[in-house]
Amino acid sequence: MTIRAVVRGVGHYLPERVVPNSEFEARVDTTDEWIRSRTGIERRHFAAEGETTSDLGAKAAEAALADAGMTAADLDAIILATSTADYTFPSAATMIQEKIGMTTGFAFDLQAVCAGFVFALANAHALIQSGQARRVMVIGAETFSRILDFSDRATCVLFGDGAGALVLEAAEGTGTPADRGILATDLHSDGSYRDLLYVDGGVSTTGTAGHLRMQGNQVFRHAVEKLAQTAHSALDKAGLTSADVDWIVPHQANLRIISATASRMQVPMERVVVTVQDHGNTSAASIPLALSVGKERGQIKQGDLLVTEAIGGGLSWGAVVMRW
Repeated sequence: MTIRAVVRGVGHYLPERVVPNSEFEARVDTTDEWIRSRTGIERRHFAAEGETTSDLGAKAAEAALADAGMTAADLDAIILATSTADYTFPSAATMIQEKIGMTTGFAFDLQAVCAGFVFALANAHALIQSGQARRVMVIGAETFSRILDFSDRATCVLFGDGAGALVLEAAEGTGTPADRGILATDLHSDGSYRDLLYVDGGVSTTGTAGHLRMQGNQVFRHAVEKLAQTAHSALDKAGLTSADVDWIVPHQANLRIISATASRMQVPMERVVVTVQDHGNTSAASIPLALSVGKERGQIKQGDLLVTEAIGGGLSWGAVVMRW
């Protein structure tokens, strides 16, 4: 008997404020056409004043619970992937735990920047397979608008706020790639690339939140190479190939990265879930947002084979293969 972590519910939440590309034209030297042509982004959402990462995450969690037909009392654990927690401590995951009415179990944050949700899925999978938890809520939630330098046109136009969530539950499988649930994970990091994508503040350095800094061209080069490699590695571990994939659900950073990665995997864009045009880069929230929207659109259906892959600061990158 093989224990699998199977998706039982999915949900998302986006702040009410929609920020079109045109809004940046008055702030920095850019245009809607420039942003679209280089990133594929058309609009993004920004959190309202006083609206926190845990607020977004809690709403996404409630949507996922409703989709699963469960309540917070059914959960054993919450893992929140975020780089923009409400406070230095306690974890935003414990705040979500309280907001959704979960009074038992445990909750913690995980920080791997844009790769955070992939790392969180791998950790939830391990908790379920080890028997530590039976049902785990995995959330990606971010308020990146709070750490943007709005005088830097190379970064401020790229990011948005939002949250997505999955409910994973232990289920018996046959141990074959035909099983539903997470079939394989593949995780990597290399701290020597930290200067390519980072925030120039922190508790033990400046004592401030800081602003996001990025060497875009270098990140692009590493992303295309590393995302295709990690996706193939995860598929190999699952005993599958790109030909078996129904949907790639990638980190939504840049349409050119998404397209180049799909090309390297020999998967047509018709089999890639794309939401970057509406959300921008929501970091750890982008994959669960895309999963939820993909199901909502009728693209992702039970039994479909999915590959999710992401790269973020660290550099950290990885992939998960799952059958929906």
